[in-house]
Amino acid sequence: VKLGELNHTRFANWHTPFDLDNAKQALFAFTGDVYVGLDAASFSAADITFAQNHLRILSGLYGVLKPLDLMQPYRLEMGRKFASGKANTLYEFWGERLTQFLNDELKAHKGKSKVVVNLASNEYFNSLKPALLDAEVVTPVFKDFSSGKYKIVSFFAKKARGEMAAYIIKNRLKDPEALLAFDVNGYRYSAEESKPNMPVFLRKQ
Repeated sequence: VKLGELNHTRFANWHTPFDLDNAKQALFAFTGDVYVGLDAASFSAADITFAQNHLRILSGLYGVLKPLDLMQPYRLEMGRKFASGKANTLYEFWGERLTQFLNDELKAHKGKSKVVVNLASNEYFNSLKPALLDAEVVTPVFKDFSSGKYKIVSFFAKKARGEMAAYIIKNRLKDPEALLAFDVNGYRYSAEESKPNMPVFLRKQ
């Protein structure tokens, strides 16, 4: 099916209210490379509960989704041109709304330190106003050895971000230092390559 035809069908079938007959829970609805790495189908009930409390999914259409929020299929990239009121882009439309929503969520979490582990693409994380987040932001970077050097390979990096999210969920991690032990599918933390709040993980296949 051509993408245009698929999107036409999606928009034609998109309607509210959402229920389990016409929609899916966000955790199980997305199928991109990140979600292949996340492998939500392998989650236990306890994993899903932890994810519901700690994982947030940025969306061009819905803004922010919790794992068990119902959604219908759509295609609306965050970088797409968009006009609504005073907003000329989705970044302008969502920026303050998403940032305030996440700050409210952070306030509700117990614990002295507030940390956001950013596993989104730049396109989506830039929909926030990171400087206004009431939290330390940690952004893991994944590099593979290719053509004689370590570099970010998009397909592998996307999958690794999903694997890191699953690692956090399955191990109930709440301390960013614990991220450094991540060793899924051959990645290893590199202190030499890393910067403050930007741990780098290397893999040589």
